[in-house]
Amino acid sequence: MASLINIGMSGLGAAQSGMYTLGNNIANADVESYSRQQIVQKTKGGQQTGQVFIGTGTTLSDVRRVYNAFLENQLRTTTSLSSEATSYLNQVKPLDTALYGSDTGITAALKGFFTAMQDASAKPTEDASRQLLLTSAQTLSKRFNALSAQMNQQNSNINSNMTSITDQVNKLTATIAEYNQQIVKMTAITGKPNDLLDQRDGAVRELNKLIGVDVVERDGNYDINLKNGQSLVLGNTTQTLSTAASPNDPTRMSIVLNRGNTKMDITSSVTGGELGGLIRYRNETLDPALNELGRVALVVADAINSQLAQGIDKNGDFGALLFGDINSAKAISERSIARQGNSSGSGNLDVTIKDTGKLSTSDYQVTFTSATGYSVRKLPDGTDMGSFDLTDTPPPVIDGFTLSLNGGAPSAGDSFKITPTRNASAGIESTLTDPKRLAFAAPLTGTSAPGNKGTGLITQPKLTSELDIYDTVQRSELQTGLKYSTPVKLVFGDSSSTPQGYTMYDAKGNAIGTGTIVPGQANKLQLSVPMVDGSGNPIMDGATQKTFTFEMEVSGAPKTGDSFTVGLTGSGSADNRNAQSVIDLQTKSTVEVGADGKGISMTDAYAKLVSNVGGKTAQASLDGDATNALQESALNSRNGVSGVSIDEETGNLIKFQQYYTASSQIIKAAQETFATLINSL
Repeated sequence: MASLINIGMSGLGAAQSGMYTLGNNIANADVESYSRQQIVQKTKGGQQTGQVFIGTGTTLSDVRRVYNAFLENQLRTTTSLSSEATSYLNQVKPLDTALYGSDTGITAALKGFFTAMQDASAKPTEDASRQLLLTSAQTLSKRFNALSAQMNQQNSNINSNMTSITDQVNKLTATIAEYNQQIVKMTAITGKPNDLLDQRDGAVRELNKLIGVDVVERDGNYDINLKNGQSLVLGNTTQTLSTAASPNDPTRMSIVLNRGNTKMDITSSVTGGELGGLIRYRNETLDPALNELGRVALVVADAINSQLAQGIDKNGDFGALLFGDINSAKAISERSIARQGNSSGSGNLDVTIKDTGKLSTSDYQVTFTSATGYSVRKLPDGTDMGSFDLTDTPPPVIDGFTLSLNGGAPSAGDSFKITPTRNASAGIESTLTDPKRLAFAAPLTGTSAPGNKGTGLITQPKLTSELDIYDTVQRSELQTGLKYSTPVKLVFGDSSSTPQGYTMYDAKGNAIGTGTIVPGQANKLQLSVPMVDGSGNPIMDGATQKTFTFEMEVSGAPKTGDSFTVGLTGSGSADNRNAQSVIDLQTKSTVEVGADGKGISMTDAYAKLVSNVGGKTAQASLDGDATNALQESALNSRNGVSGVSIDEETGNLIKFQQYYTASSQIIKAAQETFATLINSL
């Protein structure tokens, strides 16, 4: 009878262990990383009685952790992808809103500027409309500045977040290494510690939210590797991550893997998790958008400044710059970044914009192969732009800019990162404050002599020699030539001759050219005028006298002796031809201008930027939904196997309660039988 009591006691113990396990499952039902547990029983060895074996009860073999390695690994992967997509989306959404918004984007401000230009052009002598134009220019430049500030602030936030995330990664990897040590030790002595195994899986899952990693199980340890194969955790040892200013660009933080005394930049290979999303956003969206915005700012400032420089202001002077000089000493010095580790005294590179229409949105890497020789690669695709030399004359124009050494003496191997457009949107500024200095009038005006008798008519002359606002010598000489080499007069010869001849005279009455027209037709004349200075001396280019050119159209039939005079437009003119040319810039091809002269307008260039970022935002939203769905599906699959079902556990609890009660009855029956036997004796 004693054996019957033992059998009942074994069942009682098994039922009690089952209820303990169920209670633990129910208590941890909401713990994310918890895997439900099950007791595993086995039969005790039978006791031989005669020719048969009678069972001696049950024993607790194990408390098993219900776990599927494949489903757990799938959950880790989808968690990493979902976290990366969410991180990217959280960054790109504010940028998309800022670029597209009517109160924050450039489109409305640019439209407002050209609307103000149209109003001022319609009333070229009115100071009020001119002042409104200056205000619109200030609004436009401040809008560029504000967008640039927001994007640079995003970069600063990304730098801070990268530092914070690497600290969290290091804490988690240290925790995983500690779990490895405890799990291996306890497994060897007491069996598998289920709770520690769950906590380690939870730590790995949290790690995947921060950075994408792979897990390799080895002798009970989890070895944690980055996607590039570099190890973060190996058994109970770890390698840490940190952030440091990129040697090629100190404004961008890079991720460094610390391997003892060795430091390895792994930024380009980091994927997955929040950290991967931040880096991907910075590389694929933020930096290109900042460069694109800067390019638009450069084109706006350069195109408008260049056109206004071709005209005459209300004071009768040549046009002043509306926006700051895009090639100021400060601007050209801030377009290159010397790599950390360059030789001492290597100096820096000045980057001068020569043609805003040829600018790209790329950065460039310049590497010196000798003291003066260098090669240029376009970033990030690495396109080889060729090899050049600092002694080349004139300096080669590379995608619209030139390079020159700013002090120092580079050595072979020295490197510089060139950012032609990055800082332009932050630096654009409306510098003109006097509305009278806005050059709305064209520089040349044609008039008919009051005594003309024929039907000859002329269109207003158009100056075809453009002033280069970035070449002070050329600008000064051309303005001097226009001022002192005019007026010029065209006097027509015998009207009975076909074609009819004409002679052009300078301001002193000297003949400086001849030509012919066909009376009754539209005759387009392209005329060249030798330039002189204020003393009447020729303006020379070596041994050749410099000239300026203009064109106009003569129609009708001039009589013999009829004349037309072309002179410099005077002060207070109501002429608005140059203002109209500025208005035309709104749709003129000024960006990405190819060899055939075709390109896109500044308005379209900004619309392209908005469209690109908007498209990436929409794609990021779709990616976020998709990866979140995958992560949720993986979580449901994992929970379907390892998760705790309250309903199921409640049913099992009733089963074990009945099991416990039945085992108690066995013991009671054994006691009663034993008592009856004793009493009978």
